[in-house]
Amino acid sequence: MDSALKDYAVITGNYWAFTITDGAIRMLVVLHFYTLGYTPFQIASLFLFYEFFGIVTNAVGGWLGARIGLNRTMQIGLLMQIGALAMLAVPAELLTVVWVMVAQAISGIAKDLNKMSAKSSMKTIAKDGHSDLYKIVAFLTGSKNALKGAGFFVGAVLLSWLGFAGAVLAMAGALSVVWALSVFLLRTELGVAKNKPKFSQIFSKSQAINYLSLARFFLFSARDVWFVVALPVYLHSVLGWDFWQVGGYLAVWIIGYGFIQAVAPKLTGLAEEGSTGRGQLVLYGGLLAVTPAGLALALMTDWAVAWVVSIGLLVFAVLFAMNSALHSYLIVRFARADGASLDIGFYYMSNAAGRLAGTVLSGALYQWQGLEVCLWVSAVCIAIASLVALMIPGKMVLEAPEQI
Repeated sequence: MDSALKDYAVITGNYWAFTITDGAIRMLVVLHFYTLGYTPFQIASLFLFYEFFGIVTNAVGGWLGARIGLNRTMQIGLLMQIGALAMLAVPAELLTVVWVMVAQAISGIAKDLNKMSAKSSMKTIAKDGHSDLYKIVAFLTGSKNALKGAGFFVGAVLLSWLGFAGAVLAMAGALSVVWALSVFLLRTELGVAKNKPKFSQIFSKSQAINYLSLARFFLFSARDVWFVVALPVYLHSVLGWDFWQVGGYLAVWIIGYGFIQAVAPKLTGLAEEGSTGRGQLVLYGGLLAVTPAGLALALMTDWAVAWVVSIGLLVFAVLFAMNSALHSYLIVRFARADGASLDIGFYYMSNAAGRLAGTVLSGALYQWQGLEVCLWVSAVCIAIASLVALMIPGKMVLEAPEQI
């Protein structure tokens, strides 16, 4: 097997396994603590450290990956996730809010180390032009999200079957096996910069990357403001669905969303060689902004709520997946050739900040006014993301992409 193909297979498999546990933990915590009587805002607060330390990790992790190699940062992420899972397996009386927040902080660091490493390594592995780069980044991102959806279902099922402690211990054991295989199979030094970057270089000097990062912040705020806490609590409390139904429903949505991301190059088309893809970002962003607004209006009528939510989620999945896939491809394309993890880490720092803002607002706004206001805020955030995308330069400077 070609060494680059082998590395891609190992990295993808590693990322897949990690992602299942990441989705499962999210669903376990939301459902378990809701049954304990926590309010939506209190549940959202459990993820504050998870998202906050994701911001820090992407900044520092990009710099660290350029210095010690992406294979090492990926394996460190796996070990930290195993530790976070083990922390959640303590007896119920020790499972305090502070303890869970610390465990979530470790999990957030682990997730973003793993994601940054996997995405940055694609810059090294893909050497056949931007068409192939779009395809492999789209496949990696789409398959990851499909498996995160599977993780939602796994988490809900394990919670019903093994209980909270049993579920997290089972996942910790499985992930330990993946970590051992990763250490054994992934020997190539990936992503080490020729010139060791200074810590001050974590902030991007690229105009395209800065605007793309700002657009990413608003895009992911728009998703998480209604999807992370508000939607699962709404399905359970308003529609009366059981845990496995909530987990299965959201799992199917994310799996479908991931599949759309994986085939996004066929759906969106590919920008010309010298183009940054700005027009595509603005077009698909504008279409996406209409979706949560339409869903909010529909929920104010007497229509069947379950059907309204399902149709709205389907449309949102298609358009959000196309937007997200374009973003994920463009950041890898824009990133500098030597030390790509610095630019990609900076970009995913904005991604994590958007998730943090969306998560907090999801719990607070739902508790205050319900799902409809979460959807209106989502529409506004997407509109802002599309306006920011207009500021990205229309043409790439291929000779020095770090100066775009």
